[in-house]
Amino acid sequence: MNINATLFLQAIVFAILVWFTMKFVWPPITKALDERAQKIADGLAAADKAKSELAAANKRVEAELASSRNETASRLADAERRAQTIIEEAKAKANEEAAKIVAAARAEAEQQAIKAREALREQVAGLAVKGAEQILRREVNAGVHAELLSRLKTEL
Repeated sequence: MNINATLFLQAIVFAILVWFTMKFVWPPITKALDERAQKIADGLAAADKAKSELAAANKRVEAELASSRNETASRLADAERRAQTIIEEAKAKANEEAAKIVAAARAEAEQQAIKAREALREQVAGLAVKGAEQILRREVNAGVHAELLSRLKTEL
């Protein structure tokens, strides 16, 4: 065989091999490479999307935490104000009750003072009668001199 014919034949076999590879082998390899590239691109896109969603979720969580902190602070302030209001109302009621008790005690003291004055007037009238009786050395009839005694009571 001639080297030129061998070289030519090898060139034809190589061309057939290239054609066969381009026609039957290359498309599945290209398809597999494209599918893998697409999967990698999809994975990277999903990772970027998840990263941005995570950042957005973190921002929402921070906003919710801040909102709940503010709400808690406002509720505590409301509770403090309500407690102060209740305390003030209780103090006012206690002061009113104390004033009522003091007024009742004063009224009772006035009543007792009036009763004591009446009793003292009675005793003074009795002593005056006894004193007058001893001075006059005779018995004074209390029933006859009731008007005199009542006048004496009012003067005392």
